[in-house]
Amino acid sequence: MALSEQEILSGLAEIVNEETGLEPEEVQMEKSFTEDLDIDSLSMMTIVVNAEDKFGVRIPDDEVKNLTHVKDAVTYIANNQG
Repeated sequence: MALSEQEILSGLAEIVNEETGLEPEEVQMEKSFTEDLDIDSLSMMTIVVNAEDKFGVRIPDDEVKNLTHVKDAVTYIANNQG
């Protein structure tokens, strides 16, 4: 069964928290991974790999550069699950 955007956001927030120590409630749809959340490229790659595992999606390297905001990642995962 497909997850809702809210469920994906919540799961993504947990992954970001594990990788960076940021509080899950800081991970919001309109936030930029680099500007607002201060996530570097190495941490972002770890987050992507963990998100692939958690949500059962494949995020190609050339797509990762397009995931600049939390909403971008949530939308990509929502559209590519199952």
